[in-house]
Amino acid sequence: MIRARVIPCLLLRGHGLVKTRKFKDPVYVGDPVNAVRIFSEKEVDELVILDIDASREGREPNYELVAEIAGECFMPVAYGGGISTLAQARKLIRCGIEKVVINSASVESTACIREIADVFGSQAVVGAIDAKKTLLGGHRVFVKSGTIDAKVKPEDHAAILEQAGVGEIFLNSIDCDGQMQGFDLPLIQKVARRVNVPLVACGGAGSVEHLREAIIEGGASAVAAGSMFVFHGKHRAVLINYPTAIGF
Repeated sequence: MIRARVIPCLLLRGHGLVKTRKFKDPVYVGDPVNAVRIFSEKEVDELVILDIDASREGREPNYELVAEIAGECFMPVAYGGGISTLAQARKLIRCGIEKVVINSASVESTACIREIADVFGSQAVVGAIDAKKTLLGGHRVFVKSGTIDAKVKPEDHAAILEQAGVGEIFLNSIDCDGQMQGFDLPLIQKVARRVNVPLVACGGAGSVEHLREAIIEGGASAVAAGSMFVFHGKHRAVLINYPTAIGF
């Protein structure tokens, strides 16, 4: 039995955690430090924390908050949002972050990825891709929290990120985000076939079976989810939870 990584993905907005649907209508779900403390107690594999407003607002990460969050983590944690330089990555790693997640900045230039990978190693750099279906049935990359069409296919951009030096790809489906109806398996398959680095699939998980499908059918190396780990029941009551002993 294979044991793949199962990763909670938490969305920061200001000083709070939110959850979106299709990257819209953010709903407050709690305090990030408290949530991370609970996930630490549940011994999750690792965490991904994304500031959904930083790049769109053109600001740097909130280093003070990041350091406070990292101080509660007893597992590897990756942080994304507003990162575009080696200096910013260095500050985050000094705060206790193991991996930096580069998204919007990588579409304009992959130079920062190369610089960070050269200094800290590829394992410290994650290339993130937010993808959305087109009217013709394909997918396109969107940046700035899904608001701007980068006019590139996700599988092509993934290959560019791999060549630039990322240690893994974090692939998120805008269409499936928060829906809890399953992953976009064709999207995962297209990207998985183009890269040799680990692929983390995110967007759409609502059950353990969905997680298995992304690994077994989609070809992902790991899976991430937000709603599944912060909501409970059909009324989506906020409850931090995490499955145990998942086999793929």
